[in-house]
Amino acid sequence: MKAAYIERTGSPSVIQYGDLPDPQIEPQQVLIKTGAVSVNPIDTYIRGGANFWELPQPFIVGCDLAGTVVEVGSAVTELRPGDRVWASNQGLLGKQGTFAELCAVDADWVYPTPDGVRDEDAAAVALVAITAHLGVIQEAQLKSGETIFVRGGAGGVGSMVVQMAKAIGARVITTAGGKAKADLCRELGADEVLDYQVDDVATKLLEYAPEGVNVFWETLRDPDFDMSVASMAERGRMVVMAGRDARPEFPVGPFYVKGCSLHGFVMFKAPAPQQRACAADINHWLAQGQLRPIIDRVLPLGEAANAHQLQEEHTLQKKSSLRGKLVLKPE
Repeated sequence: MKAAYIERTGSPSVIQYGDLPDPQIEPQQVLIKTGAVSVNPIDTYIRGGANFWELPQPFIVGCDLAGTVVEVGSAVTELRPGDRVWASNQGLLGKQGTFAELCAVDADWVYPTPDGVRDEDAAAVALVAITAHLGVIQEAQLKSGETIFVRGGAGGVGSMVVQMAKAIGARVITTAGGKAKADLCRELGADEVLDYQVDDVATKLLEYAPEGVNVFWETLRDPDFDMSVASMAERGRMVVMAGRDARPEFPVGPFYVKGCSLHGFVMFKAPAPQQRACAADINHWLAQGQLRPIIDRVLPLGEAANAHQLQEEHTLQKKSSLRGKLVLKPE
């Protein structure tokens, strides 16, 4: 099979595209013919040498995929050859990744693709939608009628948070950089959009939510916690999901006096049953048209190195060159 893989960590140029042996499934696994995969920032960190865990050699990059089951293991009972499926949480915790024509995946991490949903769309939402669901529904427990502030509503995770919050009946305030991204956030359902290129976010947020927001979703790697805590309502919940090396000051007094709570999590540590619960809601919203991916472009799988370069420029170098996810398809 053709695959995008690395034999050592480093810059995007270390990604090779060529032939590897077809994977052999174990009893609890299914073999999936890949229809589409997508790029996530964590993919670039692992490829770049982030020492989270030991990697298989050679290591196929990628976390997400969508495609069609071609073979099932002897212990698998709920999936059959021909089923259209999507999966996430691959290429993590020492598992092989997804950027290949065929992938062997434990059935616990495989979910049915709803009728009418393209492989490109299922692959594009996989990791980011599960991440958003874990934070919005299971950590912050956002309720209908509450107000959530989302930092970066046009981003991969941010766009999922905006749409999920609207799907459950919340009021959504978000930020975006420039008119095009602000318009996109409104298309996704945001009630108020702050353009951080021209607006004073703290002032505008206080104007739109004078009593404070119930949930503050923070995506900045080095956040201004004085600003965010001041913007929160009594019993507010803050979600943080970035800034592994950040050490910002934190206003403990104002935070605990309001009775607020802080929620930090990483998607790949959530157990399979928890992620399956996320996938059930995601599939429902996909089928109902309440959740749609934002795809910047679709590339051939052989351009994995180029895709990693584009993602790295956007995420780490802040070039803001992307408007949505990068999706790749086997040729």
